[in-house]
Amino acid sequence: MNLKSTHSTLKNLKKTKPIFFQENLDHTNNLNYNEFQKFGGLRRNGLYKSSFPGKPLISIITVSYNSEKTIEDTIKSVLDQTYDNIEYIIIDGDSKDDTLKIIGKYESSIDLWVSENDSGIYNAINKGLRICSGEIIGVLNSDDTYTKDALSLVKKYYEKYKNVDLIFGSVIKERLFSGFAKEKIKWKFNIYPGHSSGFFISKNAQLKVGFYDEKFKLHADYDLIYKSVCKLKMRSISMDRNDITGKFNIYGKSSKESQIRYYTEEFKIRKKNDQNIFFISLLLIIKIIYFYLLKIPFLKKILFFFRSKINY
Repeated sequence: MNLKSTHSTLKNLKKTKPIFFQENLDHTNNLNYNEFQKFGGLRRNGLYKSSFPGKPLISIITVSYNSEKTIEDTIKSVLDQTYDNIEYIIIDGDSKDDTLKIIGKYESSIDLWVSENDSGIYNAINKGLRICSGEIIGVLNSDDTYTKDALSLVKKYYEKYKNVDLIFGSVIKERLFSGFAKEKIKWKFNIYPGHSSGFFISKNAQLKVGFYDEKFKLHADYDLIYKSVCKLKMRSISMDRNDITGKFNIYGKSSKESQIRYYTEEFKIRKKNDQNIFFISLLLIIKIIYFYLLKIPFLKKILFFFRSKINY
């Protein structure tokens, strides 16, 4: 195995076991990841990390299932960060392709990887949350990537804006998406298109908001953002437009799901978080009409032109 000794995840290792997220919740010190069916990584050798002055530990959780075509780029984008106090956890859903072989290539630079059946992407993310220990937490899907300086930018904003709960970076999707106006979240056409590679939350904020709601199969991340901003009034900050943290794959899982199901789940999320029922009902109707208009070629070109001009 020919791994770079400069990998961002190979710094600041020590034998002292930290307090994991789940242990913060239930005030125990007995979390045992040996219960997982298949696992490996630095922790298996008793090596851990923690925050120290000037270097908050950033935990990155990647969830995967049959991701052999994309996960290597995802892993490399974490290991090659310019920031060097990173805890990297991969939760795999018992992949049947070569995903685990690829993870195995980088095992000595990954803090912990786990592979076992799960009940969906948010069940896997919650599993990762339980065993992470960072001061800041990010989730990176197995078909998305970070820019090289992404986590250095996160650290910069985290230290510049003391006690910030949520950090939103700019991401490249089919175009550049930037900014998150919390005062407009209730009235925006879409919520925040840069989830995964552009969203980071402090551990203290995650402890307050709790785990992802697994009854939402497509957009529990939207629900978590809504709950954090609208219900719990958490402090959020948007990075400058040119501070790009990642590239988001528009052909991911949720992109392939039925758009009607997508819109319906978003409606339920907005309703759950006390948004105006008249507004969200009207929004649902508009989105369904929009979906069917996109099936008409010349209208699709017009709609995409106007959509490209606004940060919807």
